[in-house]
Order: sequence, then structure tokens, then C-alpha cells
Amino acid sequence: MVDLTSVVLGAGLTLIVVAIHYAKGTGWEPAADISQDVLEQRAAAVPETDFPEPMNRSIGGGAAGAIPSGEGGAELEEGEESEEEEGFDPESIPEDEVEYYEVEFAKEGETIEIANNENILDVGEEEGWDLPYACRQGQCVSCAGQIQDGPALDYIQHEHNEALFDDDMEDGYCLTCVAYPVDDFTLETGEQP
Repeated sequence: MVDLTSVVLGAGLTLIVVAIHYAKGTGWEPAADISQDVLEQRAAAVPETDFPEPMNRSIGGGAAGAIPSGEGGAELEEGEESEEEEGFDPESIPEDEVEYYEVEFAKEGETIEIANNENILDVGEEEGWDLPYACRQGQCVSCAGQIQDGPALDYIQHEHNEALFDDDMEDGYCLTCVAYPVDDFTLETGEQP
């Protein structure tokens, strides 16, 4: 048989040891919250940019609506026109004013004629080339290409552009999904600023 006194004595000693252990504590202290310090160090390490938030062009945030740091936008007075370049409507070009230009696709190794009312991406795809694109509306840089001959605006005009800045176009970048030729040029497809 089980001795009841031994069981009670054993249970009592166990309770005393457990009570002493928890009364004394384990000595563990939680680590200090350093998350704010880490965020401040990371922010100090990131160089200043003209973008309101990092990578806004690559996620389709569009650059046209972004206001670079330090600049504020003012409301337009009645009758005042915006200085922002509006796109153009390729469908409004009369048939007798349609012109054709030689566009050399460097990576594809071919030169084709493209009319000033046809966008570069569509004509390249009609040739059977697998050219990069995503939105087809000039709101991302997936379809971007680089014109090797000089500033993009000397060779193309965009129907709509929300993703490229003036300095990108000075470096020859264009959005092939909304770019229409105005001169002969050489294009590197799949090149992004």
C-alpha cells in the first residue's frame, strides 16, 4: 500500500520548491526595443532621391504625379495652361501625313519601317519578336528601350508617359508601348533607366 504521509510530504516539498523557484525569478530580462534605432540607421544610409518613395516607378506608381522633394505644386489659375507635356493622338494623323521611318532593333538584328502612327512595341510583335511589356499604357518601365543615337525626344514621341523623367529621355530611354517614331534610329529593347 501507499503510505499517505509520504505522498503528502512529497507533494508539499514539491510545492515549496516550485514556489521558491518562481518567487526568485528566472533572471531573464527582455531585450531592449531597438527597432526605431535600426530604422533611423537605415534611413541615414539611403541616399536622397527625387522619388517620394523608393522604387515607385517599378511598382507602377507612376512618376508623372510625383512631386520631387522640396518642390510644391500650385493650383493653376483660371485660363493658365499646364507646362506638363500632354501626349499626342496617333490616330489624329491624317493618311496623307503618315511618314515611315527606319528603326533598327539592335538585339533582334533587323531594321524595319515603322509609321509615325504605329507604336514600336506593336510593330515589333507583328515581326514575331518577344519584346518585354507589362501595362501597355506608359505607366511602367517594363517595355523600356534605349535609343542609341541620342535623346529619345529627337527620335520618338510618346502618346502617354507616366514613368520616364526628362533626364531618362535625355539618356535615350523610351517606352516602346506608347512610342511613335519621328526619325530613323537604333533601339536596344529591354533596357531600363
